[in-house]
Amino acid sequence: MKEHDVCEVTCVDDEKVTRVRSAIKDHNTNEVAKIFKALSDDTRLKIAVSLTLEDELCVCDVANIIGSSVATASHHLRLLRNLGIAKFRKEGKLVYYSIDDEHVLQLIQLAFTHQKEVENRV
Repeated sequence: MKEHDVCEVTCVDDEKVTRVRSAIKDHNTNEVAKIFKALSDDTRLKIAVSLTLEDELCVCDVANIIGSSVATASHHLRLLRNLGIAKFRKEGKLVYYSIDDEHVLQLIQLAFTHQKEVENRV
């Protein structure tokens, strides 16, 4: 830890701390953390990005994109579905996945926009 990373003296604004603690209680941070945890896995993020680039992909396509077995792709897709990141539809013997809603799409796009800005600052 470098000395410019922390306050040199302890100074707590009790009013702000109380207000923010109260506001945080109104947010379901544990459930949102699960979404970020799922997307923090490189394979699942690649799947999610793939689903932002195409309207929908079948499990076999996803497996080929990420270079895995169909079973592995299906496992990751199921987790994304259970967290509300992806949705699926079945057509005959094929299962197609897509991004669940516009908010998820925006979240993923925004993360990559942010990363590009960070890269440009360096």
